[in-house]
Amino acid sequence: MNHLILQKPRSTFQANYAKLIPFALIHLLCFAAFFVTFSTALLWTCLGLFVLRMFGITAGYHRYFSHRSYKTSRLMQFFLALLANLSLMRGPITWAAHHRYHHRYSDTEKDLHSPKQGGFLWSHMGWFLSKSYDETPLVSVRDLEAFPELVWLNRFYFLPAYALGALLFYLGGTPLFVWGFLISTVLTWHITFTINSLSHIFGRRRYPTPDDSRNNWFLALLTLGEGWHNNHHQYASSARQGFFWWEIDLSYYILWLMSRLGLIWDLKSPPAEFKTNAKPRVDSD
Repeated sequence: MNHLILQKPRSTFQANYAKLIPFALIHLLCFAAFFVTFSTALLWTCLGLFVLRMFGITAGYHRYFSHRSYKTSRLMQFFLALLANLSLMRGPITWAAHHRYHHRYSDTEKDLHSPKQGGFLWSHMGWFLSKSYDETPLVSVRDLEAFPELVWLNRFYFLPAYALGALLFYLGGTPLFVWGFLISTVLTWHITFTINSLSHIFGRRRYPTPDDSRNNWFLALLTLGEGWHNNHHQYASSARQGFFWWEIDLSYYILWLMSRLGLIWDLKSPPAEFKTNAKPRVDSD
């Protein structure tokens, strides 16, 4: 795989209109909320689907497919990928490939979405709307390519989300489609994007990682635990990103419950020295 396409300077940005147009259209369609009947049930549906899809991203795409921080069955692996696909954030192989590449070159010139190199807007959403990063470094995700069902989901990642949108429209018409699909999708997108952007700008650094990753308790609440970003870049293979009891990590709590039910197993935890005064070691795989 030729990685040169992942190393183009930000000054060469060229919009990928195949991505930009639907991305902008979904945002614009959210304004339909001002013209449809509103109810608290619609709001709760929006938030519920946001949490469901955010868990798919955090526990599935991120902690499992990107970092292999726990083990599970092939059926549950497929379910996690399907759940994350509902977010319309591309497929498990592409997502994991980009994220592993980010960890390899975090906040360097080769990083896909570093605010240090490209600014806030670039790190938040400009990088994936650019033609520069259309190609996926599949050489780093051969473990995922071994599963035909994941390859299929990666190729047709939009189908589960479109099916969800159609189901919501069938069940509740335009109001449920607008709140349950459009607004919930945009919320999932931008709150997820804050980890690429804001979590490398605002917050505290407990560990001297070679990048600018930071812990941000507010973002951790919004993203079900992903805001403990400096912790994560210190020991990326941990299923638990809130290393201390006071660091709320809702995704980990759900994963722990799933492990008690036998749905997943071998959850990795941060080494004991990370909770002592011992000099921490850096693990950013």
